[in-house]
Formats: sequence, structure tokens, C-alpha cells
Amino acid sequence: MITRRLLLAAAPAALAACTMRGAPPVNDYSPPPPPPLPPLPARYGAITDEPFPVAAVPENLVPPELWRQEVANPWPDEAPGTVIVDPAAATLHLVLADGRALRYGVSVGRAGFGWSGEARVRYGLHWPHWKVPDETIARQPELAPFSWRRGGMPPGPGNPLGARALYLWSGGRDTLYRIHGACEPNYLGKQVSAGCIRMLDQDVIDLYDRVPHGARVLVLTPPDAGWLDADATVTALEPAAASL
Repeated sequence: MITRRLLLAAAPAALAACTMRGAPPVNDYSPPPPPPLPPLPARYGAITDEPFPVAAVPENLVPPELWRQEVANPWPDEAPGTVIVDPAAATLHLVLADGRALRYGVSVGRAGFGWSGEARVRYGLHWPHWKVPDETIARQPELAPFSWRRGGMPPGPGNPLGARALYLWSGGRDTLYRIHGACEPNYLGKQVSAGCIRMLDQDVIDLYDRVPHGARVLVLTPPDAGWLDADATVTALEPAAASL
């Protein structure tokens, strides 16, 4: 005999069964983490014979396509010694002989700070000073101790130019753009700089030793339209870019 007490006791179980039967399954799936990158080559280890130590590049940050490596030359019409920067691919190629080139990963100018065109390597410096112009100090007063009037920031760890800098000139004028080191590995391949072409210190040291004086530097036009032409770099350059 079914009593009122038995009906009340069975009701919660029956309702729970209905609820479970009609509810969609809980989706607790999360995508697996990406596989680790291959171990870095020994050339990205610590450098201890420089005036200042260069730390090893940490593992699992730089993908293989941005490692320094010899490849087939994508620009066979360019003379050996020419430097070609492709901002869209975040790569720099140094043209070699016999149809080969050295490819390096770089970071390039963020929107509004980039440029394209042709320049020449006027000179290069080991562990350069960073001399901040007045225009940049007006915007960032905390940089006043590193003004060009005071000799700039001394070289060494923390200097944004890193271990080497190549100074690019065009039409007899300083473009205010540089190819230099001190790129944080996690920013390699990205648009993050104030216009300059940034490299890992291990790579810029290698490039510096290979690039001849007066080398032609060609920066390709990126796909977006906000980048400056080389002829406009001196007059239209943002102050932050001039500081490098």
C-alpha cells in the first residue's frame, strides 16, 4: 500500500532523475598545452667574454623560425653584404654569396613608429651609450638623467641598445633608426619597439661582425599603411623613436 509518507520520500529522487536525464553533459574539456619548443642551439648560451655579461636566452621562448640560421637567399638580385628587413615576417636577412643568406629574428616598430625604405650603415658601436633627446625627456621626465647633455645612459645591462648598435643614415642624414640588441626574448618577432630593429644580443653581436661599413640596408614596406617612408624619418619621427 502506497502511503503519503512513501510518496514524499520518493519525490526528490524522482525529480533528481528527471533533472539529470534532461540536462546537457558538463563540458570540462580544456585544450592541451602547446608542446615545448626544441632546445635552443648552443649559440644562444651565455656570453662571458664581453665587457658586460650576456645572459643565455631562456628555453621555450624563441621559436625555431626566429633562430639565426643560413637559408636560401630570397633576394638573389641583391649584392652580398646587403641587409634586408622584412617587418611583416619579423626577420632580417644578411645576403651572402652563392645564393645564401643569414636569417635572424627581430622585433620591429609598433604601429606609428615604423618606417620603410633604404639606408646605409654609417657606423657601429660596441656597447653604446643611450643618449636621450630633449623631445623624449619632455614626454618622459624620468629619463632626464640620461639626457644627451649628460652623456646618456652608460652601456651595460639595462641599456636599451644592448651589446651593439648599427646607425642608419639616408641622404647624408641620420635616420635616427638603429639595428641594435637588448631585445627581450619574449618580444622577438613582435611589433614592440619605438621604430628601431631590435635583436637578441647573441644575434646582433654576430651580425655586427659580418656587416661591412656602408652596407646597404633595405627595410621592406609592411602591409599596413601607417608606416613612414625613409625620406620622412627625420622630420616625421616620433620623439620616442629618436631616443634610440
